[in-house]
Amino acid sequence: MNRIAEVPVDADRGRVYEHGWQSWSPSATYPVTATSERPRLRPGVMQTMCWRPGRPGPARGFQGEGLLAVDPGDGSPVRLYAARDGRVEVPSIRAVLDGDRLAIETDADTDGDGDVEEIGHSGTIESALAGWADTFAWGNVPRRPPTVWCSWYHYFGGVTAADVMENVAAIADRGLPVDVVQIDDGWQAGIGDWLATSRPFADLPGLAARIRDVGHRCGVWVAPFLAGEHSTLARDHPEWLMGDAGRNWGQSLRALDVTHPGAEAYLREVFTRLRGLGFDYFKVDFLYAGALDGRRSTDMPGPAAYRHGLEVIREAIGPDAYLLGCGAPILPSVGLVDAMRVGPDIGLTVRPPSGDMSRPSQLAATATTVARAWQHGRFWVNDPDCLVARPAMEEREAWARTVERFGGLRASSDRILDLDAWGLETTRRLLAGPPPPTPFKTAG
Repeated sequence: MNRIAEVPVDADRGRVYEHGWQSWSPSATYPVTATSERPRLRPGVMQTMCWRPGRPGPARGFQGEGLLAVDPGDGSPVRLYAARDGRVEVPSIRAVLDGDRLAIETDADTDGDGDVEEIGHSGTIESALAGWADTFAWGNVPRRPPTVWCSWYHYFGGVTAADVMENVAAIADRGLPVDVVQIDDGWQAGIGDWLATSRPFADLPGLAARIRDVGHRCGVWVAPFLAGEHSTLARDHPEWLMGDAGRNWGQSLRALDVTHPGAEAYLREVFTRLRGLGFDYFKVDFLYAGALDGRRSTDMPGPAAYRHGLEVIREAIGPDAYLLGCGAPILPSVGLVDAMRVGPDIGLTVRPPSGDMSRPSQLAATATTVARAWQHGRFWVNDPDCLVARPAMEEREAWARTVERFGGLRASSDRILDLDAWGLETTRRLLAGPPPPTPFKTAG
């Protein structure tokens, strides 16, 4: 790491904002004397899947991925340290307390102007981030999102076509203002096998037609840059795959090399086919895999290869389709998605397993969603994750308040027939009133 600055700080009042690598990576503002969050549950696997692969944080202090801000706490200006070109080069930026000074270090090349710039700001950390985002977004104008019903948080991978149609009927019966019916994980034959369906979705074209016939748009979930070790893709085309992408679905995962001509053609075929079936809302998930380091068919670095893969998807679905990113490297995604998950998954419990703030829970989802509120209306529409309002949800009122205050994208993910009076009224109200795709008000 190369030291690029030393910032005098007040140990009692100084604060550091650390920005995480991808959707699920914790982002927060901490006292300068603290140490930020680290993976706690299966640290090696989680470093790959939820943090930044190959770049663990320091033993103490902070590590922002392409972005870190310091409020010295002594009345002097906020200092923001940011990647000069965070779409394709995302240096890690560390801050470590050394006596009464905060040492700022980076793994970026520091020759000449360097890859990290320091920006002074006379307001708060929040307004400094907002001001920087206005410049970084390059005039990007987010589109108004549709409202969504999603199958995931009730049915998970066991969803069937009958489950989807039951909820389509219940949405109509209860008069819920849902634009898109999104079929989540469970429709595909396997992770990586997106051209074939699971048995419960054997007639995917017919299901999509039935959804459209009753006046809804069709949405679908895809993890386009992943292949499970048990997939047909991994068996038939190992030359398309690279790198360890973690473990999920009871199997090891590999990353798709989107720079390989065959893999690129496959990716284009998958999304062209889904678009042809009538899907025009796409949640693309586990996108971190597209930026993993590894042996590619070209020498394209990870973030640039990732952007190439997203561009292929966008071309295949067309400019009118709505694209939601998740598990995605944040800065390299700007300008390519309409909406972005800005925190970890929601869960039925308040606290995450083992206290790991990258894992599903209300506490983790709320903390990072609030810390990334400045991105809404600048980079994209912020997705805090789905509203879950059924009685099984712990402290559901608190999560509903988070979605109402910080949810640019509004999606329900309950079995509609399981909602009690409060859950139904809250779901109806939040779906009826999503905010415009313009920046939230920011302090100072």
